[in-house]
Amino acid sequence: MSKRSVPEGPGSEGYGPERGLDRRSARHRLAVLVLAGALVAGAGSTAVAGPGSADRPSGARKAHAATQAALDAITAAGTPGALAQVTDARGRWFGESGVADVDTGEPRRPVDRFRVGSLTKTFTATVLLRLDAEGALSLDDSVEHWLPGVVRGNGNDGRTITIRHLLNHTSGIFNYNRDAGFLAKFTGKLFLTHRYDGATPEELVKIGLSHAPVFPPGEGWEYSDTNYILAGMVIERATGDSYASQVQQQIIKPLKLRATTVPGTSARVPGPHARHYSKLDEDDPDAAIHDVTEFNPSVAGAAGQIISTTSDLNRFFGALLRGELLPAEQMEEMLTGVPIDGEEEPPGRASTGATAKATATYGLGIRSDRLSCGVTVWGHGGQVPGSLSRAAATRDGEHVLTVNRNGDWGEEALEHAVLEAEFCDG
Repeated sequence: MSKRSVPEGPGSEGYGPERGLDRRSARHRLAVLVLAGALVAGAGSTAVAGPGSADRPSGARKAHAATQAALDAITAAGTPGALAQVTDARGRWFGESGVADVDTGEPRRPVDRFRVGSLTKTFTATVLLRLDAEGALSLDDSVEHWLPGVVRGNGNDGRTITIRHLLNHTSGIFNYNRDAGFLAKFTGKLFLTHRYDGATPEELVKIGLSHAPVFPPGEGWEYSDTNYILAGMVIERATGDSYASQVQQQIIKPLKLRATTVPGTSARVPGPHARHYSKLDEDDPDAAIHDVTEFNPSVAGAAGQIISTTSDLNRFFGALLRGELLPAEQMEEMLTGVPIDGEEEPPGRASTGATAKATATYGLGIRSDRLSCGVTVWGHGGQVPGSLSRAAATRDGEHVLTVNRNGDWGEEALEHAVLEAEFCDG
């Protein structure tokens, strides 16, 4: 397997190899976990402060105290606000910390909509797997079959790349989000100048294909948003319909996801939402914070443009893993993963006896992670300007967590600590 990339532009994944696991010092990791532990110790039965959670039984509040503490650790580390929802056998639990708006001090709310980033990829893969189940296409169809002549040049050849290669990131196609020209335009302070520019799928693919393949198809693993831009183009060619319409028909409408939208080129976040904040990739802890709520998400396309809520995302991932969206054959295809090359063990927890080594694989638009307590969760992460999200669920879809923070800086260890708290301590 080849060395993975670390996307940095709009639409990049917000967890693990897609954004890069926290590689900072063990001392920093321990500090994060000690902070979370200290918050747990003081949380008690009133740990859940989020709107809509006051009617939870006190036992439910206590059961999620560790998760609430992990949210508080995120905002204590500098993120304006964090929000989570858990769906499990005890019902629904909401947790919030910090603020939705730094100017007004308004708190985060369960109804907040946010840009989900690469959680979009699970939606895209689900649509393609449903089309596979219907016989409209096959995962083993070549990209050339559906997009003749599109993937050519610099050693790229769509005749040797299948839809499956796109969905599990084994195509070898370069990630346009790593292109120097793209980064110069859409990251850093120039983002403020170009935030409304957008891009067509064809333009994004052209950027990716201006580079030689990272490896021959099927001979490595490397996260690439270009794969999912192409996947969205295949959906449109195979159905004669728009990507947004297919997501609506295949997922949003059947599941009644009333707060989930595919914005296309619209720069606004509809409905109630937190402001989205960014330091524009500056490493200085005192760097200025910018409101980046509005931007044209077509630069993320079928790889990262969807807007949703914690409630809708929990409904989607729960229904998906329970088999409500895909037949058994396609579900098995989705969950058949390849090892994520170079994955290192996520930050551990300040607990006793937790020695299980974490492992990760990437299936078709979904990844699995084995936590320090041995529990395996399935889901995805996402990052776009001003928003970091993570969704995770048990294989039966009965225990689901979605967490979002409205700032795109800080340690990835903080998100992982939320998963550890909920599935190992919750």
